[in-house]
Amino acid sequence: MTDPVDARYPEPADCNEYGDCRRCPALVDCRERISWGVGPRDAMVTVVGEAPGAGDPDAGTWKGGNWTGMAYTSRASGRKVRALVADLGYEGDAYYTNAVKCFPCERPDGDSGDSDGDSGGTDGDGPAAPAGATNREPTAAELANCRSYLLDEIGTVAPDWVLATGKHATGSLFAVDGREVGGFLDRVLEPVVLEGIDPPVLPLLHPSYQEVWLSRLGHTRESYVGAIRAVLGAGAERR
Repeated sequence: MTDPVDARYPEPADCNEYGDCRRCPALVDCRERISWGVGPRDAMVTVVGEAPGAGDPDAGTWKGGNWTGMAYTSRASGRKVRALVADLGYEGDAYYTNAVKCFPCERPDGDSGDSDGDSGGTDGDGPAAPAGATNREPTAAELANCRSYLLDEIGTVAPDWVLATGKHATGSLFAVDGREVGGFLDRVLEPVVLEGIDPPVLPLLHPSYQEVWLSRLGHTRESYVGAIRAVLGAGAERR
């Protein structure tokens, strides 16, 4: 099994930037940078996360997408997911992105902002989130505002599989087909074909909670990797 410390850092040249975006003023106020997708445009799998976290500008290379501008480049979740994908056999053949491209912050006063209104925002190039801001879940409006980017990325890469890590990433994809996730753990490792998305979607555990929920699913990390491989292999045989 690959140690996350040994995960391969992405090539900045593979970053798939779409330019500036101000659809969610509250996120413009939160972010340092937009965390765009990164990876080969002809990758076999596309990995979809929830949203970038606050990140750490002092973390060396793995600062997080909010600082690097590239998805899954945090020291914790970024390296963990990339190590998982490497163990699945797709290192160098995966495209990584998020359902929401900007850091959704919760301010110290508990205010998450209003992404449906017009707060003016910042240009995203300087310090944006106030000191002490923490991560929060993206809103339904924020997920909807970013969905066109996500669908364009999937259409461009045209992978064999979309791996959705966590409930919100899975929910944003299900919304394309008018579906709801419901009990997320019941969805994990169950491939789904969605109207409007060509490759099948495979829901996976969110990296932040992977260790907590693996035992609930009756898996070790090794057996979890094996189960994912089995699903992807069976799908390849059918396609």
